[in-house]
Amino acid sequence: MLKTIVFMAATSIGHSAVAHSCAEFKANTVEKDQLYAELLTTPNEMLGRSVSNQLWEIWINAPDDEAQNLMDRGRERIRLADYKKAIEYFTKLTEYCPLYAEGWNQRGYVYFLSQNYDASLEDITKALDLEPRHFGALAGRATVLLSMGRTEIGYDALRRALALNPWLSERHLLPQGDDI
Repeated sequence: MLKTIVFMAATSIGHSAVAHSCAEFKANTVEKDQLYAELLTTPNEMLGRSVSNQLWEIWINAPDDEAQNLMDRGRERIRLADYKKAIEYFTKLTEYCPLYAEGWNQRGYVYFLSQNYDASLEDITKALDLEPRHFGALAGRATVLLSMGRTEIGYDALRRALALNPWLSERHLLPQGDDI
């Protein structure tokens, strides 16, 4: 009887841990590699934005339904300028699915909108640790740094983003005549 109770408790704990952890994140590396290559050879901005949007769709596509629900709810709160609630959703997302770069990137974006630049940079750094070619996070990092008056490293971050995606709208933040 005691063995059965211990087994049931261990099984219950095991199921609880599985139920509250993120599904394995699919990197989609081959598809992303193709899209990054395409970005560099796209002949115009309209096509470049189309390819860029395909990468955003990959990033925004969360690993499982629970993570997607948190992502969608957080993004809706951003749209409504309810930054406090958006941060709550993205915090839950980063806790639930810590290897999902876009959760960190979205929360970093909300921190930027809330003018909490240090927290924004921390989350963007985490996103870039997980997804080093995330040109959106790099452009966000540049925007935060420029907002803080840290222009040289902000421009460096923007150049790195533009090396991945030359069609970013943030390219206009570079000084005229600046080479990418």
